[in-house]
Amino acid sequence: MTGTLQDEDKFGAVLVQVQADLRQLRCSVEKVTVSERVTTRDIQALDSAIRKTESSIKKHAEDYLKTVTEQLLVLPCIQDIHKTTVQIPKWKPDLDSFPNVRPQREDLPGASPGEKHKSTLSMRLLRNPAHPNNKAIMFQKCGISLPDVHKRSKHLVKHHRILTGPAMRLKAFGQKAHLNLTIPEEGTGTVPDSSFHHMSIQHKAASLHPREDSYYSKIGLIGSKSQCHKQMKWETVSGYTCEKTGSKCSPLRTTKTPPPISTSKSMDHRSMMQSTNDLIPQNPENIPVPVPVSTSKYPFTITNGRLNPMAADFCHFRQSLSLCWSSVVFALEALEKLLRDFAVPLAKVSGERLVEFAHGWDSGWRKAGPRTGLLSVLENWEVVSGLVLRPGQRYRGEGGTEAAATHIQSCWRRYVARKAYLRHSRRKWAAETIAISWLMHTRKRCVRKALQARRVRQLENYRCRAQNLAANWKHIQSSKRTIIHIPSLGYSQRQRLNLRGFDVLQNKQINRLCDIRDSNVQVIYICPRHLGEDILDYYTSLLMRDGATDGTEKRTTGEASSCVSAFIILTPEAVDYFPTRNMCLSTLLKYSPHTLKRIKNLIQGKQAYIVGGVAHVDDLAVADELGVPILGPEPAVAQLYSTKSGGRRIFTGAEVDVPPGQADIYSLNQLHETLAELLTQNFDVQRWLFKIDSEHSGRGTAYCDICHLSCYKWALQEYHRHGPELWNTKWIQESVLLRYLDEIPEWLARHARPAKTSCYPNWARFRKTFLRQGGVVEAYPPSDSVTCLTVDLLLEPGGEVTMLSCGDQLHGSFQLEAIGSTVPQTSVHPETLHSICLRVGQACLQRLIVGYVSVDLATFLNHNTMEQKVWAINVDLTYSDQLAMTQMLLMMTGGTLNCRTGCLEVPMLIREKYCDHQIAAKPPVVNRYAVLGSRLFHSNLSMLYHNVFFMMCRAHGIGFNMKRKEGTVFALYDSSERCSIGMMTVSEDLQGALVTFARNLSVIHQEISSSKMQEETNFKELIKNIKDVLQMIVQNKLRAVKDKPAA
Repeated sequence: MTGTLQDEDKFGAVLVQVQADLRQLRCSVEKVTVSERVTTRDIQALDSAIRKTESSIKKHAEDYLKTVTEQLLVLPCIQDIHKTTVQIPKWKPDLDSFPNVRPQREDLPGASPGEKHKSTLSMRLLRNPAHPNNKAIMFQKCGISLPDVHKRSKHLVKHHRILTGPAMRLKAFGQKAHLNLTIPEEGTGTVPDSSFHHMSIQHKAASLHPREDSYYSKIGLIGSKSQCHKQMKWETVSGYTCEKTGSKCSPLRTTKTPPPISTSKSMDHRSMMQSTNDLIPQNPENIPVPVPVSTSKYPFTITNGRLNPMAADFCHFRQSLSLCWSSVVFALEALEKLLRDFAVPLAKVSGERLVEFAHGWDSGWRKAGPRTGLLSVLENWEVVSGLVLRPGQRYRGEGGTEAAATHIQSCWRRYVARKAYLRHSRRKWAAETIAISWLMHTRKRCVRKALQARRVRQLENYRCRAQNLAANWKHIQSSKRTIIHIPSLGYSQRQRLNLRGFDVLQNKQINRLCDIRDSNVQVIYICPRHLGEDILDYYTSLLMRDGATDGTEKRTTGEASSCVSAFIILTPEAVDYFPTRNMCLSTLLKYSPHTLKRIKNLIQGKQAYIVGGVAHVDDLAVADELGVPILGPEPAVAQLYSTKSGGRRIFTGAEVDVPPGQADIYSLNQLHETLAELLTQNFDVQRWLFKIDSEHSGRGTAYCDICHLSCYKWALQEYHRHGPELWNTKWIQESVLLRYLDEIPEWLARHARPAKTSCYPNWARFRKTFLRQGGVVEAYPPSDSVTCLTVDLLLEPGGEVTMLSCGDQLHGSFQLEAIGSTVPQTSVHPETLHSICLRVGQACLQRLIVGYVSVDLATFLNHNTMEQKVWAINVDLTYSDQLAMTQMLLMMTGGTLNCRTGCLEVPMLIREKYCDHQIAAKPPVVNRYAVLGSRLFHSNLSMLYHNVFFMMCRAHGIGFNMKRKEGTVFALYDSSERCSIGMMTVSEDLQGALVTFARNLSVIHQEISSSKMQEETNFKELIKNIKDVLQMIVQNKLRAVKDKPAA
């Protein structure tokens, strides 16, 4: 076997030498420069032939070295050392375990001084591989035949020798496993690792180095440091071998080695020498120190990317690694190519790092090594890295022109491909967008057509049910019926989003529940928000009281249950789905299938109809789903005539007096021209109003006073100079008209003011909305004392007009917003009022308007003729808040409101005992006056719960007397915010009702407010307005007293 290894070693050395000679020849050929073209071609052919030969020899050398390296050797079994003879322990063929190769003290108790000296001398020779007798002693002691290093040393460097021996490859362990090659001891009973049974032994070239004195002064193994932390590390663990008698213990040395790293092809050749030294018996006094192979002594330089193979430092490095040179040469060639490519003038290579990098390079010669890894083997890697990373440096090196051309071509091709790709992507995106848009358009068109068809069908069903309702109206009114009250405010989305507390506004007509005072009526009230138990209990107790009784009689259980079952309050489940969308109640009910189903079950087999609020298109959907008629106009008709311009058309058709003005204004020039004409024809008007068509409750109103117009005095002089008769001539008015047209724009910009700045802060904002939605210009009544009143009408489907309520308005912070009213009205003669309302009602019926209508009128005294004038100023095609409060008034008093006579007649019950044969006399009827306030607001009311609020009112004597049919009743709207309430006071005369109302507001304000609190309320303005009304009442009474004696 020794001979075979030697022959193979020689053959491998020959292949390596031939490969080196070919490389040197190729380098010499490259340095030759010949001018002639033919000679150059011959040299190029010779160079190519040398390259082919070199690559072929390199391939065969690699195959040979791979075959030699993978041959398996079996180490001999290691046996114990005898007392007098030191034997080398041999390996067992089956590798069951590592035997204890340490010398036992009991085996050498009687060794002679000569034997000790001989044993010491043998150990020294074994530790010195350069000694001529080292090979013989190694074969004698361990049975290992080493190559003849003395013969080969003639051609090699002096201090470096090559040893071909077995190397261990631990295939059975993972990449990160750790092996503990400890020798078992008898005293401690250490069991060797059983995983060594799966080891195989392979050939590995190992280099022997001469012993250095510095190594003997250190305990442990000095090995080179690996940058990648993948090189094997040795650890020394001191152990003790005790005699069987246990008398003395001597320290011995054990070694621990980790398994080979998976990235390296085989273990370092130093492992064989260290394992061989560990197998030789040692004495405690002479602990051997393994000598590692250090490549840090062999740095070499590469100039201009070319390695000088004849350089002494490189030759020294190559000869020290001749048998493992194949793993280094590929890394070296890759490094040379990198340096040539980047024209690096000088690179200092660290042999140690190069070997470590080559052993850890799994890619082999087929792939280029990583640039950072190649640069890490350089000692001046910082300088080289800076040069390599310099822009454009690659094109200064070998093949730079070709690389630059390739890079330019690739950039151009990439640009062209990128441009084509982007063009294709844009076209694809455009095609997808067009396709998706077309699909969405077609789907929307289909959905739109389906919705239109459904709405047309709903409208047709509405008209059919309306005809049946009109035909059977009298029968329905005299029989049991169910009224579904939906107090929906079907405003536009912009208006709904700008309204604060929209759900509370819709719930301010909760007093519609009082319709159950008619025993034939059952009410289903759709509430826009969830009501608390306190409000439900309050209205339950309130509705159980019968105004026809004095309140002292207790209802029977049957009567109480019938009263409770007469009304049902339902809240759509969609209220929870859209809490912040400010959707009208009809829309919420439309998207509440459970509530609709329950309503169907409640009205099944009964005569029912819907009473809505502000008409909305979803009213038709709800009615069609429930299959019941609507007591109201079509949404399109209501939207047309519920505007300010539509109201003027109705009043013009009814032939009632309206304020001077013009409707349907949509442009600024039209506004200026219309206003100039109105100013020219009406010199007695001191204030002009501008009203937005779609707004309500005084929100969309602005005003401007004529006194701020500079040319007004001059125009008035012209009017008096020509006289009223000639003034109507157009040519006389022309000069004044032109003067007005010049000054009106500036006059409006400087002096026009919105009535409610919280909605429109300035004239510019108001004018923009006014011109976009259209509006009306009207004259304010030319009087210091103006009274506005509201009349509620019922336009029955049968064609009759009924006055349900009439009251004089009470205003808040500005004159155009009504907060409450006094019922019945006392400002206009009842017959005059009835005549006006009858004509307005007939005009509405002619325009297919049915249901509940609210008409606003203004009355004042004309100073020129001293006659009372009544102007119709607004019409709302909806169920008003005043009518809801009137229903509560009639419920609590048990009376009737006769608008034809202008009296609230309340029957007073007298508790007397009559005999059976006596007939009970009719109860006397007395007149009562009431003050109704449905929009009372105070921010501090939220601090009080409703039960605490009622306790406070009772403490101040605020309540309702059922016997006398007078007092105070409150209306509650919500349980959470509790900022808005309604209040009603009833008294024998109007003055007493106003005083009671003002006193209640003052008491509540004082109880819930303080000087340090900031509150928002309309109590103060309403109290001030009530005081003005009281003063006017007192003046009228004094004037009446003075007029009586004169009469």
